[in-house]
Amino acid sequence: MNPKDLEFNKNEDANKMLWSDYQKLAKKIHLGGGEKSLAKQRAKGKLTARERIDYLKDNQADFLEIGTFAGYEMYPEYGGCPAGGVIGGITSVAGRKCLVVANDASVKAGAWFPISGKKNLRFQEIALENNLPIIYLVDSAGVFLPLQDEIFPDKEHFGRIFRNNAILSSRGIPQIAAVMGSCVAGGAYLPIMSDEALIVDKTGSIFLAGSYLVKAAIGEDIDNETLGGSVSQTDLSGVIDDRFPNDKSCLDRIKFLMDKIGSTETAGFNRAASIEPKHRLDELFGVLPRERNKPYKSLELIHRLVDDSAFEQYKENFGKTIICGYGRIDGWAVGIVANNRELVKSKKGEMQFGGVIYSDSADKSARFIMNCNQKKIPLVFLQDVTGFMVGSRSEQGGIIKDGAKMVNAMSNSTVPKFTVIVGNSYGAGNYAMCGKAYDPRLIVAWPTAKIAVMGGEQAAKVLLQIEKATLAKKGEVITPDKEKELLDKIIDKYNRQTTPEYAASRLWVDEIINPADTRLWLSTGIEIANNTPVKKYNVGVIQT
Repeated sequence: MNPKDLEFNKNEDANKMLWSDYQKLAKKIHLGGGEKSLAKQRAKGKLTARERIDYLKDNQADFLEIGTFAGYEMYPEYGGCPAGGVIGGITSVAGRKCLVVANDASVKAGAWFPISGKKNLRFQEIALENNLPIIYLVDSAGVFLPLQDEIFPDKEHFGRIFRNNAILSSRGIPQIAAVMGSCVAGGAYLPIMSDEALIVDKTGSIFLAGSYLVKAAIGEDIDNETLGGSVSQTDLSGVIDDRFPNDKSCLDRIKFLMDKIGSTETAGFNRAASIEPKHRLDELFGVLPRERNKPYKSLELIHRLVDDSAFEQYKENFGKTIICGYGRIDGWAVGIVANNRELVKSKKGEMQFGGVIYSDSADKSARFIMNCNQKKIPLVFLQDVTGFMVGSRSEQGGIIKDGAKMVNAMSNSTVPKFTVIVGNSYGAGNYAMCGKAYDPRLIVAWPTAKIAVMGGEQAAKVLLQIEKATLAKKGEVITPDKEKELLDKIIDKYNRQTTPEYAASRLWVDEIINPADTRLWLSTGIEIANNTPVKKYNVGVIQT
């Protein structure tokens, strides 16, 4: 598509406006509990969570924030929980890529909501998968008690974090924790199960039970500073390694420690000199149609993502509704699996819908995924998929078998997988194209993403029939006006549940990103994945 075309310009304007809306929303979320709450932090002589991260990371280093939209529009009865009350992402400290995780005490004193626990577990998962050092900047009042049943006892709840601390340590993955505010109850185990534990004098405190609970439990009168302040927990108990007069001096020690960490064995992914694409990255806004049901050339997206816009297709004339091929992103060799959104002709001369996975495209993808594993080439999935082809011809042609073959090959992949949800991500198409359930190292969405079990129109009609049947059983008469009202209500609810912010609020995706930043995210992802040697690939049973 030519950037001078009217259609290109209309797409560009619409998609840039959409991204602008997300930027505005992110800016609001970045205020955490609000300006007044942030001012209270500073009045105590503390940096805010974002200020701590900014001071800690290397100058000019990118901070790829994960989970900005976590908790968005959740917990309204408690005033919300911006960013899940915890901020974190991938950056460089003392020249070393790492994860930095900081409690935001401006949000409910940094208390842990269910989404906070889920977000922290995601950070630890990324660290475990990529042998990535993790830095915890602790400032939390502990579990948010009104929701304790949703965060305390289950397998993927709060306690799993401490189990992961132990697993990270056993694998030699460095963990450094700084107690920069409250660190209460079970949360006290996190810094102590890290390799290094630091504390800020006067503002930092750590104990299993605060002074009020101690009074209630054993009748002892004591203040929090004497109970678990910096002097008590360094000089007397030895629980904490070192104390520091202020936030910046504590963060300086973390930089000092990070500078001493040795290198690890790498996976050995192939990397050449990086070459910018021949087409500008911001042209992605104009290539992608503003209407999600319109066809477009997915190759035009790929040519704006890969180095020198050079991309070699695999089985170009077979299974055309999926594009597979080799290229480089910021110098890293990659294998790309992308839904082709053009209308194409099959090998039998039949027209096939773009974005639908047919038997031949599923078969091609499975073979390509296996080839990339044999060659130790990381995989990138570009999702814009409405699902697998249905109907008698597809069923009799073995679509289930071929789809299972693709899912099997992808699920057992040992090279790292990265997923970008460009547009539609519906049903089993989400699964086959490496949705969240299939362990992509990173999964991000463009503002144009739509994630659901099926398209809105089809889903609304199905849900309407169910609603009508329910009302009919109750003896209610469904007039045309009532039917339209029901349909509009269903469509509105369904559309809200398919938006990228809905997915990001629940951490189905790691982040909503600017399409022009896609190369940065993928390159960083492969760089950290290169820290972990690849296991032998064993695809298991695949029906041919």
